[in-house]
Order: sequence, then C-alpha cells, then structure tokens
Amino acid sequence: MSSIEILPLSYKGDFIQGKFIPVIKGDGEIKDISPANLDDVLMNVPFKHEHIDEACVAAKKAYPTWAALPFETRKSYLLRLKELFDSHADHMAQIISRDTGKPLWEALTEAKALGAKIDITLNHSIKLIAEERVLNALPQVDGVIRFKSRGVMAVIGPFNFPAHLPNGHIIPALIAGNTVVFKASEQTPAVGQFMAELFEKAEFPAGVFNLVQGDGAAGGRLVANEFVDGILFTGSYEVGLKIKQETLTHYWKILALEMGGKNATVVWEDADLDKAIYESLIGAYMSAGQRCSGTSRIIVHPKLADEFTERFYQAAKKLSIGHWQDNTFMGTLINASAVEKYIRFQEIANREGAESLMRGKSLDLKHKGYYVTPSIHLVKKFDANSVYQKSEIFGPNVAIYQSADFNETMDIVNSSGYGLAMALFSKDKNLYQQALIQARVGILNWNRTTNGASSKLPFGGMGKSGNDRPSGHFAIQYCTVPVASLEDTTPFDITKILPGMNLDKI
Repeated sequence: MSSIEILPLSYKGDFIQGKFIPVIKGDGEIKDISPANLDDVLMNVPFKHEHIDEACVAAKKAYPTWAALPFETRKSYLLRLKELFDSHADHMAQIISRDTGKPLWEALTEAKALGAKIDITLNHSIKLIAEERVLNALPQVDGVIRFKSRGVMAVIGPFNFPAHLPNGHIIPALIAGNTVVFKASEQTPAVGQFMAELFEKAEFPAGVFNLVQGDGAAGGRLVANEFVDGILFTGSYEVGLKIKQETLTHYWKILALEMGGKNATVVWEDADLDKAIYESLIGAYMSAGQRCSGTSRIIVHPKLADEFTERFYQAAKKLSIGHWQDNTFMGTLINASAVEKYIRFQEIANREGAESLMRGKSLDLKHKGYYVTPSIHLVKKFDANSVYQKSEIFGPNVAIYQSADFNETMDIVNSSGYGLAMALFSKDKNLYQQALIQARVGILNWNRTTNGASSKLPFGGMGKSGNDRPSGHFAIQYCTVPVASLEDTTPFDITKILPGMNLDKI
C-alpha cells in the first residue's frame, strides 16, 4: 500500500443558518465506518429530526433576499465556491474514498467534477433559462418568457457519488435563486459535512445552503416539510417511489427523481470487439457495479458471442480489487447489506437457470471490508418475468445473452421496466438510428459504455429510472418556473373596446 497521510476528521454538526450546530442529544446516531477498512471510523454522527425543520425555516427565511440578488452577485458566490472545490479536490477525494471505498483515482475524478459543474452551469446550462422576447405575441403586444426560482429545494444525496450527484442539483438550484437543504446519504455523512465546510468558507449568506444528517426517517421528514418547494433526489427506485407517495398531496412540489437502471449493452456482429470488451468491462465493474448507469446486461450477436464471452471473462478475472490507496480498479461495496444482496442474487440467477461463468464471492483481504469479486452469468433463455433478469443488483454482476434478431434484442433491452441507459457497439449507423427509436431509454451511447456522463448533456431515464426530470444540463430547468408576460406599452384606445361595453365616461 502506498503511504498517504490520512487527514483528520471531526464531527461538526448540521450546517444551519450559516453555522455548524452539533447535535448533543438526538434521535439516533450514524457510525461512519469506511467500507474499505472496518477499523477506520471516520466519525460518529448524531442526528436530530428537529434540525430538519430548523433548516427548512432557515432556507425559507433566506430565500427572498437570495432570489432578489442580481445574477452576477449570485455568480460571484459560486465562483468563490468553485475556487474552494478546486483547491480542496485532493482532500475531498480522500474523504470520498474513505466514505465509499472507491479507489482514490476514481474519487479524485469525482472531486474534480465539482468545480467543473459550476463552470458548465454558468457558461453552458444557464442559456436554457435565458430571457426571451417574443415580438407581437399578440397583435401589437410583445411577449416575454422569463424563468424564476421556485423557493426551497430539498436535495437528497446518494452514497455512490456522494459529492458530485447532489452537487449536480445544488449548483443549478442556487444560481437560479433557490435556497437549499441538503441531506447527505447516511452511508456517507463525512462527504456531506466536508461539502458544508467549503460552503462555509465561501461565505454564502446565512440560510442559503443548509446541511442536515440523518436516517431514512429524516429524509421523509424533509420531503414532507411545508416549506419545501421542490425535491431533487438521486437514488433507488424504491426510495424514489416512497418520496412520490409521501408527497402525493403536496402537488405543488416539483419532484426530480433520478432512480436506478438495469442497463443493457448490445454488441452486434460488426462491432469493434476490442473496444466493446474494454468499454463493457468499465460499464459492468467500475465503482464495483454501484452506478445507476452501469452495465448489468450484455446482448451479443451469436457470431461474436463465444469470442466476446471468453475474452471478457479472462479480462474480468484479472481486474484488481483492493483498498482505496492501492490504485486498484475496484474497491468495495458500500455495506454488509449490499454484500448480502449481491451474494443472494448469485443464487437467484443459478436457481432461475442462468449459468455461472464467474461466481461472485466475498473477499478476505488485508483490510477487513466489503470486498467482492466480479461475476458473470450466461442467460440461455430470455425470461421477462425472471427476478434475476429484471432486478437492479447494484453490484459487479453482468448477464450475457445471445441474439441475432435486432428486434428481439430491443425487446430484451426494454424488458426490465427500467429505462436509463443503453450502449450499442456497431459500425452500422442505421442500426443506431433504429435503436434511437425503439429503445425506451434516456441515454443511448454509440460505441461507448453505458456509464459515465457529460454535464453538458441531460441525464435521466424512462420507466422506473425517472420521472421525466432529467438532471445534468437540464437540471437548471426544474429549478425554475417559466413565467409568461404580455407587455403592452400602447395608450388606451376607446375605439377598440369590445361590443356591448359602454365606456364613454371612463
């Protein structure tokens, strides 16, 4: 293991009204232990549900002043935050690695994306909400389309990208004039706290950005709070559905639900096989399979199936797995429950007739943690009702199918109920155009893996993967309300009054 100085961490509390407020006597406590080393306790985090309400009050109070600031003033705060994100990227990466178990090189990529999101939002995405003047929207009356902020936005963060994904909501929300209450994942509270420390250093006005820690019940309390005007969520389908149910009568709240995926890669007979294998390995096993856009199904044309499967298998066996400091390809799963689920699905796959080409199992390494090996199952017969074939496992497992009929292939792609991402490896652009029509997904990549995304593009899915509120480039849209105005500057003309109106003395 390379020697890296472990930077100190200490619990500071929830960040409310511009200051950290420690919880002395709360409703529970999160013991933040690194999944890469169970002897590495980052910190103990007590939480208090009443702080949820206090944070929402603070955000509500701060909103009118923040929303009324000129755009350039809000921009200056975000540029200051970008400087802090960039200068603290190494520190942030270490905390991400310790909190999630992902390798340091991968965590550093995430940390560097934080400042980049600000840059892209300010220079690219902001154009989506530019004021537009429509001449003669009505005869001799001009129209104007403007976008204004919504109010208090609740951001519910995931554990797999505990900084980048919530940041993808927070930055557009703030620049548009909203205030934010951010609940970090209970799996990664240290990352959430460090984000709040950087906001504190950036000296945003009190109440504009708030952080609360807590369990699932805390998240439920936040989304149901009367002062919350929008809920920006990234996580599982099950939790997203629960948010939808808990806010069913809160019809005025905008819900942007970015949920899971059961993503498919199609490798057709004319594919660049070397590229398809490499990209599919990344899709299936990067982040130990804990990506909503990760590849969990590969459908291969029979002409390439044997060679693809053997080479993919041999390469998967050689992927390095280990502690975040060791520059391995794969780190850990997030917790013991994730390991249990991953192992259980190995048995479900076998029970339902899939052949285990490479069995996933727990690993006992130098550091005790939630390490597992990658796995591959060969599916001999497509079954839309198979639990294994339609469930999101969120671990390093991939199922390999064979199909020579592209329409049948697309049926398999669309069968899981999820609709986030698909990848097609083929030189045939007509086939790509066909997939654009047939695939019920929000992301379709050509000769590139399903995972990874550009903040300059929308990111979202169909079906169980989302609710038509794509994030990424489009996040700025759901953080605003379009306002239409008719602007008439002409003097009153009594000769043009409507029939039946007697206005001689007006």
